[in-house]
Amino acid sequence: MLFEDTYRTIAEPAKGEFKDRGSKFMAFAYPIASEADIKPILNKLRAEHSKANHHCWAMRLSPDRSIFRVNDDGEPSGTASRPILNTLLSHNLTNVLVVVVRYFGGTLLGVPGLINAYKTAVEGAIKSATVIEKVVCDMYSIQFEYALMNEVMRVIKQENLEVLKQMMEDGCEVHVGVRKSAVERVVPVLQNINGVKLSWVG
Repeated sequence: MLFEDTYRTIAEPAKGEFKDRGSKFMAFAYPIASEADIKPILNKLRAEHSKANHHCWAMRLSPDRSIFRVNDDGEPSGTASRPILNTLLSHNLTNVLVVVVRYFGGTLLGVPGLINAYKTAVEGAIKSATVIEKVVCDMYSIQFEYALMNEVMRVIKQENLEVLKQMMEDGCEVHVGVRKSAVERVVPVLQNINGVKLSWVG
């Protein structure tokens, strides 16, 4: 297999906290599906923690983990968002946004202290999160006459395909998710059923 077709993410939002010399670091981890998810989350946290000094964050997106963004929100460069991102990297997580809200306690922590604080807060959030593995699928539409229902469903069951949508009006149409690593095997099987129209939908 030339590529991985699974990735690790978190099932639901999670929290972690770390305190050092009066400063409080609260890490909030969220599962996200796109960059559009970031702004509403940040706005909500900024409203809830309007007295905090910093809202630093990092995110990773896409199953191949190729998309990432970081924001230090006024902290010295490399002391906040990088440790957040590096913690996501070390746990091999993607489709995750982590925001660390910092309340300054009056004592400067220095670069090593900041890096440690942000990293430890994020570790706490990941520890309390439910880490799940998701499969990368291609979506296909299978169109067929009702008479072919048993044959089509047998393939779906045998290949353990995820049924996403079913429409059974005049003809039948089923949308399935096919694991990327199984596409080359599964698609010809479906195409070989006489009377089946198969099309890729995403």
